[in-house]
Amino acid sequence: MEHTNLNLTLKVWRQANANTPGNFETYNVSDISTEMSFLEMFDVLNEQLIKEGKDPVAFDHDCREGICGMCSMYINGKPHGPWQANTTCQLHMRAFKDGETITVEPWRAAAFPIIKDLTVNRSAFDRIIQAGGYISVNTGNAVDANSLPVDKEKADNAFYAAACIGCGACVAACKNSSAMLFLSAKVSHLALLPQGEPERKNRALNMIAQMDKEGFGACTNTGACEATCPKEISLANIARLNLEYVGAALSASN
Repeated sequence: MEHTNLNLTLKVWRQANANTPGNFETYNVSDISTEMSFLEMFDVLNEQLIKEGKDPVAFDHDCREGICGMCSMYINGKPHGPWQANTTCQLHMRAFKDGETITVEPWRAAAFPIIKDLTVNRSAFDRIIQAGGYISVNTGNAVDANSLPVDKEKADNAFYAAACIGCGACVAACKNSSAMLFLSAKVSHLALLPQGEPERKNRALNMIAQMDKEGFGACTNTGACEATCPKEISLANIARLNLEYVGAALSASN
C-alpha cells in the first residue's frame, strides 16, 4: 500500500478550566503520515506548540490500545471519530483526506465538567460503580469458578456487557446526556451471573439513584449510544436494566 502524508487544518476546543469560557483555536499540521493514529497526530501538534512557546492541548490517553477508555474526543461531530466500533486511539489518519479540516471537541455533558481543553472529569462513572457495581461473595480461585454452572447464553451476554470500557461516548452521543447504556452494561454483567445475586435487589435501585444524582439525562431510546459505542454494547442491556429496576422496586415495596 502506498503511504501518503497529509496536510490538515485542526479546529481544537481550548478551555483553561470549567469556570472559564472556551473557544476553538485553529492549527495547521503538515506531513502527517496516514499510518499515524489520531493521538499520535495530536502528539505532533503538541510538539509543534511547545516549540512555538505555546500551551499544548490537554487530552486524555493511557493504553492507546482501545482498552482503557480514556481517549475521549468528539471528532467531526462523532465521539471517537468516523470509524465504527473504534476508540480515538485506534483511529488512524488514513480515515481523513489531504487538506481536510478536522474539528475536535471534548465530551459535552453537565455530568462531565471540563478539566482543561479536551479533558473532562468522568468521576461520576466511578461513583455510579461504587453505588452498586460490585459483588460481596467470596469468588474463590480460578479453579473454583468451574464449580458454578452458568448457562452459556447468559455467560456470553455477561461477557459482552462486561466489554464496556466506560469511555463515556454513549453520554456524549446522547441528546439527553444519558448514562443508561454504561449503567445497563455494568448492571447486566453482574445480574446475569450467580456471583451477582446477593446485591441484585439493591444494585439497580442504588446505581440509578446515583446516576440521577450526578445529573445525567433520561433515556429516550434514540439508539445513538449503541451506534457510537466502541465496544458495540447492545441496547438490550437497557431493557434488562429496566426489568432489574422494576423487579427491585416491587420487592422493596412489599
